Amino acid sequence: MFDEPVEIPITDVFDLHSILPRDAKMAVEAYLEEAWARGFRYIRIIHGKGIGVQREMVHTVLSGTSFVEWFSDAPMEAGGWGATVATLRPANPTSG
Repeated sequence: MFDEPVEIPITDVFDLHSILPRDAKMAVEAYLEEAWARGFRYIRIIHGKGIGVQREMVHTVLSGTSFVEWFSDAPMEAGGWGATVATLRPANPTSG
């Protein structure tokens, strides 16, 4: 129905509910690159609870991303195990 790509605003929260499962891994990788380039230090990826497939994929991508310092399930008030929070290294660290 839609032939043109849909531009998704880049904020510190990325909700995978609007992404087709087959495109989710690529979308998470692209989101991380853009969030890091924009200088975000803290992000939240909402993947839903389901049976844990999307959560596992998100955690695998985060584990393999060099500029991710830390990640964990979100606090209960931010989605619990239906979302993942992460800390990114500074994109342009100050030399010291």
